[in-house]
Amino acid sequence: MPIEVDVAIIGGGPGGYTAAVLAAKAGRSVVIIERDKLGGTCLHRGCIPSKSLLRSAEVYATIGEAASYGVSLPEGTAATVDWKAVLNRKNSIVEQLHKGLQALMKQHGIKVINGSGRIIGPSIFSPRSGAIAVELKYGESDTIIPKNVIIATGSRPRRLEGLVYDGVHIATSDEALDWSSRPSSILIIGGGVIGVEWASMLSDFGTEVTLVETADRLLPTEDKDVGSELAKALKKRGVKIFTGASLQAEGCKLTESGVHAVVTVKGETHNIIAEKMLVSIGRQGNVENLGLENTDVKADKGFVKVNPATLQTGESHIYAIGDCIGGIQLAHAAMHEANVAIEHLTGNKPTRAVDRDIPRCIYSRPEAASIGWTEADAKANGFEVKTAKLPLRIFGKALVYGESEGFAKVVADIATGDLLGVHLVGAHATELIAEAALAKLLDAVPWEIGRAIHPHPTLSEAMQEVMLALDGRAGHG
Repeated sequence: MPIEVDVAIIGGGPGGYTAAVLAAKAGRSVVIIERDKLGGTCLHRGCIPSKSLLRSAEVYATIGEAASYGVSLPEGTAATVDWKAVLNRKNSIVEQLHKGLQALMKQHGIKVINGSGRIIGPSIFSPRSGAIAVELKYGESDTIIPKNVIIATGSRPRRLEGLVYDGVHIATSDEALDWSSRPSSILIIGGGVIGVEWASMLSDFGTEVTLVETADRLLPTEDKDVGSELAKALKKRGVKIFTGASLQAEGCKLTESGVHAVVTVKGETHNIIAEKMLVSIGRQGNVENLGLENTDVKADKGFVKVNPATLQTGESHIYAIGDCIGGIQLAHAAMHEANVAIEHLTGNKPTRAVDRDIPRCIYSRPEAASIGWTEADAKANGFEVKTAKLPLRIFGKALVYGESEGFAKVVADIATGDLLGVHLVGAHATELIAEAALAKLLDAVPWEIGRAIHPHPTLSEAMQEVMLALDGRAGHG
């Protein structure tokens, strides 16, 4: 018998399960169709497992610097990395959160169907497209007849054309998370967020890292100062960085000594040999085999096209959220979009944040986080800007914490005084950016943030002081 529901969600990642809970709380009957496991890429192949590895690397690096804190290890001993234990910790965290999600679905009466969903056109089941044929295990199938559909199928790593992946020697971040041993050396292709995080993590573990980026700097979509500061920190730890570089995929070969690649920088050729290669050149939407051809839902350049305000597709009862629609591909962006879609389909008038006003975080060492316009983009879009930038080393808590690398930077509009962007590099930057996110939501101007009393000594003082520095009123610097 077909299953009739109010809302059917294809994909059980952060966007999908958030939409399911919100719809259930609004009194709608809900089905999630998930071909793998609840939690999606974020929980199983992205955010959570990678941050677990980064935390282990951070602890190991901190132990290596223990003497600078006045702490000595017993003579003749040194910290070692038990890679199996590192992976076990990662897997344990993932499993705990996975069980929590399963319990959450049961708590809200949300039915989870494990299978692959495909949207079908008008049929005996429904006069309009939107019914979903679900392929289950062992050749069985189900049919879902929903009033509304939410496509939340996420994304996957983009692959470099012409490169032969085996998942062991040449891999994407999906496969690398399960490598059974830590590589002694690695070539990372792509200097975006994922590439920088892996370079930071593996260099902290003692791996020899070479990082290659085609743009003229790391993190080309972030503020130039952010990319420069993280490049400096990575180079200090021995990471070799090539920017403005090109890689001929067909020239990559596996040899007895590892992966052999040829990288060209400004006409100069570099032969690089590493035990493994990690390719992190962006992500593409999972839009294939969804039956979109049976509907008026359109895809463009590998992503589902939506109304940017309501997230409706070409079919008003079918929505799409998260990585599969492109734009800023972050778990918390997908969660926000889930809220927008459910608010709209329940008859309300939601407001969707523009991509630039969604916090962007990099969990390297030091961390980085941003929101709003970069200085260059603000100028390119016609703003006359003023900026202020303060180094973290002038703040007591940064020195006490032992992590004085980094800065706080603010970009404001001279004409209106409005806050345009905030860019942080340093310890706990990914936590501190939440204040800037709140300021953007409330449309606070820099002097208002500066007037708020921040506790001393804290890293949050950097936010207060850099806002005051715009008008020359900072107590530091």
